[in-house]
Amino acid sequence: MNRSEQREAVFKMIFSQDYLEGEALKDVYERLLQEQEIEETEYIRSAFFGVIENKSELDSMVERFAKGWKLPRLSKVSLCIMRLSIYEMKSMSDVPFAVSINEAVEMAKKYDDDKAPKFVNGILNNAASGLGLK
Repeated sequence: MNRSEQREAVFKMIFSQDYLEGEALKDVYERLLQEQEIEETEYIRSAFFGVIENKSELDSMVERFAKGWKLPRLSKVSLCIMRLSIYEMKSMSDVPFAVSINEAVEMAKKYDDDKAPKFVNGILNNAASGLGLK
């Protein structure tokens, strides 16, 4: 699996996890790997647990960089994509911020509506600036 495929797998796992709350996180992780027939990698493990364990902080950042948009107004798909990208920008120094943003936009094109890619791109560029990456 290349990094793009791993990123997409993590996005799907994060999205699915939102609907499986109440179960032990480790059990959810193992179950999602098995159900989606994903081979575990260090990136998948660290990105999945990093996003889930920092969800509140990441959601606050999305809301701050979305400038006037509240989380309930955002699509769940776009929100999960942005959580992952912001986590990468903040915590994964081996992932260039521009790559993270580009990959997020591509996932938004694939999994969300026609307006989502531009919206996701704008918020993530605000995030990159706010994090001092641009």
